[in-house]
Amino acid sequence: MEDKRILYVSSEVVPYLAENEVSLMSYEVPKMINDLGGQIRIFMPRYGNINERRHQLHEVIRLSGMNLVVNDLDMPLIIKVASIPKERIQVYFIDNDEYFKRKATFSDEDGVLYPDNDERAIFFAKGVVETVKKLNWVPDIIHVHGWMAALLPIYMKHFYKNEALFSETKIVTSVYGQSFDGNLDMEMINKIKFDGIPHESISSLEMPNYENIIKASINHSDGVIMASQNLSPSLTKFIESSEKPFLPFAAQDEFAQAYTSFYKKI
Repeated sequence: MEDKRILYVSSEVVPYLAENEVSLMSYEVPKMINDLGGQIRIFMPRYGNINERRHQLHEVIRLSGMNLVVNDLDMPLIIKVASIPKERIQVYFIDNDEYFKRKATFSDEDGVLYPDNDERAIFFAKGVVETVKKLNWVPDIIHVHGWMAALLPIYMKHFYKNEALFSETKIVTSVYGQSFDGNLDMEMINKIKFDGIPHESISSLEMPNYENIIKASINHSDGVIMASQNLSPSLTKFIESSEKPFLPFAAQDEFAQAYTSFYKKI
């Protein structure tokens, strides 16, 4: 994997958020590629429960200052960066006061999903791509982890399809077990269609639950990794019948060889 450029886009990454399947693999996989001589970048949202002082986040002025349009509203984009201690790995944080200042990740203190989670996901997807464009850094592979990052493949295949920078870039989506119950805003599909994305490409989002969001991400990816042992039978069947190259679940002590081989295949 030496000199391969891989962009990791994740909902959650340790040590910035608590350990779970998504946050751990979003750290372990980039670390493994970094150790093998690959060039990596990691992007995640800058949630309000991330301690900026402890993790030494600082704003990157030259990358900030853009406005992104979400559902016909201009939303300022702020980019922050930090380094994972001892690993020489930089993490870029997509930030916006309206979407990410609240002191939790996806739901309030009563466990109720934030009503604008769909718009946060749109903003995150666009923010990542616009920042990578400003960095002028061409990834060979974009590897997506977690549902908050799941709209990125959709935007790459439609909204950014004519960007020469990404003409050779392949997209891999890691699929994890159920991360939330219920639905996001029922207007989610219309907010995405506002960006010129055709209805038939995202029709599953008429019912914006966890599985349908992941299915839409899979449909717009070039390869899929089953990152959980506890995937639902319906998601497993969808992946197996998708005609996309896919990698079955590999335990943490064996994923390195499996992932690097899969990257080469993609």
